[in-house]
Amino acid sequence: MTAPEFNFREMIQKDREERIKEQFEGTFIEYLDIVKANPAAAVLSHQRMYDLIISQGFEAVKTDENPRLRRIYGNDIIKKYSFFENDFFGIDKTIMKIVRYFHSAAMAGEEARQVLYLVGPVGAGKSSIMEALKKALECAEPIYGLKGCPMREEPLHLIPKHLRSEFEKTLKVKIEGDLCPVCRYRLKNEYHGEYEGFPVVSTGFSIRSRKGIGVVPPVDPNNQDTSILTGSVDISKIDLYPEDDPRVLSLNGAFNVGNRGIVEFIEVFKNETEYLHTMITATQEKSVPSPGKGAMVYFDGVILAHSNEAEWNKFRSDHTNEAILDRIVKVEVPYCLELNEEIKIYKKMLSRSNFKAHIAPHTIEIASMFAILTRLSPSGKVDPITKLKIYNGEEILEKGMTRKIDIFELREEAPREGMTGISTRFIMKALDTTLSESENNCINPIALMETLIKSVKELGIGEEEKERYLRLIYDSVKKEYNKILEKEVTKAFIHGYKEQAESLFNNYLDHAEAFVNKTKIKDSNTGEELEPDEKFMRSIEEQIGISDTAVKGFRSDVTAYMFFVMRNGGTLDYTSYEPLKEAIEKKLTASVRDLSRIITQTKVRDKEQTQKYNTMVEEMKKNGYCDNCCNVILKYSANNLWKD
Repeated sequence: MTAPEFNFREMIQKDREERIKEQFEGTFIEYLDIVKANPAAAVLSHQRMYDLIISQGFEAVKTDENPRLRRIYGNDIIKKYSFFENDFFGIDKTIMKIVRYFHSAAMAGEEARQVLYLVGPVGAGKSSIMEALKKALECAEPIYGLKGCPMREEPLHLIPKHLRSEFEKTLKVKIEGDLCPVCRYRLKNEYHGEYEGFPVVSTGFSIRSRKGIGVVPPVDPNNQDTSILTGSVDISKIDLYPEDDPRVLSLNGAFNVGNRGIVEFIEVFKNETEYLHTMITATQEKSVPSPGKGAMVYFDGVILAHSNEAEWNKFRSDHTNEAILDRIVKVEVPYCLELNEEIKIYKKMLSRSNFKAHIAPHTIEIASMFAILTRLSPSGKVDPITKLKIYNGEEILEKGMTRKIDIFELREEAPREGMTGISTRFIMKALDTTLSESENNCINPIALMETLIKSVKELGIGEEEKERYLRLIYDSVKKEYNKILEKEVTKAFIHGYKEQAESLFNNYLDHAEAFVNKTKIKDSNTGEELEPDEKFMRSIEEQIGISDTAVKGFRSDVTAYMFFVMRNGGTLDYTSYEPLKEAIEKKLTASVRDLSRIITQTKVRDKEQTQKYNTMVEEMKKNGYCDNCCNVILKYSANNLWKD
């Protein structure tokens, strides 16, 4: 049975009819009835934007209920907004500041008369945030405007000043603003002052059609013309009407078309300061100059701006710019510094592209790791990888101690962290390059690291910074990947890896506790009381370099920490205490090192070796490897992980 033919004409016609039904056209009197029934129909631009964000919901995450977030944010309450959750990662505090701006502005606070300015490094997401806000407006419910008005202004502007307080009480709205010159002329000459009959229509927002969304790109200083912002005089009509007649005006500047919506300034400080003076009146007085000799024109819109930090610092350093600076709410948009969140960024970007290659496990993780390491400032307290893990919310303890490394102390050392480093675009290019050079339509961490090294060498940055990036790849990323890979191959090789790790952990804990308390251990099978097994404990402790003189302190720290976890309702497993976890994993790895080397390197295997090798390969394929990358990874492991 064939599928029914899809009727394109019917689909188009149905959509057209639905849109016609949604459109409204009536008189001002009819609009007043709409506002009386729904005062939200007449909200100002900041309130509309805030409502759009909040309407999708948000979650207030209490950090005391989420250990990972508590380690990152302390006692702060983190709000996660559904509006942003699928597109922006690792910048929760930045997003909270942006929403806080709209919330204050929606309440007609001082922010309603200020510019929202985003500053940050290239590729941090400034433009993407702006695009998200503009697209949200495009999907918003239609607003009502005066028919034929070039600024699609609020119809309530028709109400005379002396009647406004009475209308405000009845409609339960605040009426703000005045008619534009064009509508004022039409009211007087076409409708003879009878504003109740002035036609009102519904209208939406559109970036492409410049409806409610104005965009101002950087302008060549030699060709800067304020008409881009506030419109111009139509010289073709000068012969028909007097110079001060509103009919000669073309109110098509960014502030005109962005009225009741958004005006965005791209790379705002690339423009000459004089060009930006219109911002002063647009913010504080909510009005912009009229072209020619006309009066000021009321403006209600969200003014958004963004640029990089170098331009901001240059602009801020000039004291003559104080008037504009005083009208700016600055929000920093840094790079993401959380590994888990950075990984989500690349997965999102790859899912929205035509990238169809197989990606071996840990490839995106390694790329993200390098990106974040370049953004972190060196610290005398921890090595780069440890700092990365702490910033990712992992619980890291100082070796041989129960004291956790304080993330807030690390942040105090480097308050500008996240404002420099490698961008997401650089990483995406590296992934694309790795794929284009692959012969098997598969990319893996080893090939990616080679691409990163080549790409860094070609970067147009200082030699000192270039050397730092290369050292991060060789000394941090590559070594950390080797550790990850060693555990992964070991897990694939050892059947029941976790169970064996837990068994080692529990045995060590029993023996260490008996040692510290100077008691004996009861054999579960024979009931015999035995001395703590010194040889067994040392075989684990030696994996992380605990000397003979330090064993007593280490065992005391382990047992003290475990009792602390239990008293606070925590659960114990082999990952609970980072130094012991590392020792156990090294112990397990060491126990299979020779056998793994034989299996991965030997060209001629006996029956037993072949069976174990095939079992290991199957286990790795279950964990996301394909035949090609599995082969590459195992060869790399044999040559790099278990060298004599």
